[in-house]
Amino acid sequence: MKKKIVDKLIRVSIVAAALVIAVNAMQAQPRLIPIRPMTGDVEVIYGDPDKAGELFVIRIRELAGGIIPPHRHDTDEHITVVQGTLYFAIGDKFERSALRELKTGSYAFIPKGSIMFGYTPDHAVVQVHGMGPFRVNWRSGDRWHYDLTTLDSPNASEVFRFKRGDHVSTPRGKGRIKQGYDSGEIVGYDIEGDDGTLFMAEECEIPGADGRRIETRPDRQCFTGGTGSAQNKREDKHKRH
Repeated sequence: MKKKIVDKLIRVSIVAAALVIAVNAMQAQPRLIPIRPMTGDVEVIYGDPDKAGELFVIRIRELAGGIIPPHRHDTDEHITVVQGTLYFAIGDKFERSALRELKTGSYAFIPKGSIMFGYTPDHAVVQVHGMGPFRVNWRSGDRWHYDLTTLDSPNASEVFRFKRGDHVSTPRGKGRIKQGYDSGEIVGYDIEGDDGTLFMAEECEIPGADGRRIETRPDRQCFTGGTGSAQNKREDKHKRH
């Protein structure tokens, strides 16, 4: 009986080793992947960004009008702009004046734990590489969390003032809301324009049913307005204590 168990363990080990070799061999094959239209937000080019200790390469689609809220990662991040222009900054204070222009071909290295944010006035694609696991840790005031609240979240009606399918008017044009995101500091929406184009808009940019712009909540910013009001309020609060 003992010999049968040992033989079985040996066979399992051999199969597992063969699978590892096959996967490594597949990843070692040459790959030529030109820039191409993206239909989703993220495309995995190489490796597995969720796997610890594994090299990965991904491409991220940034929509026109996209806000990249303050966040950080648990691993070093290498960014290359492969299409369009990214406005990007590293630092605690979430404000437009800190952004630097990174045109196509530009590169940025962000050490793990660094706070970063960005903005794409027009469509852009960035390529990110590093060692997994690659997780986004979003800032929400003095707290941090790994999950975005979306229109699919159970508490969506408590967070968002618009819902999927609402026809809205924004500075970029009219369209219907496809998805919403709340990072804890920024509330924004993916919108499919009446002309079929995709873009993003902050909640503070979208007028309500009465045609008047919705007032930004005290714990959220209106980044496109460039006020930095939420950050300033947090700083004032800390100064008073």
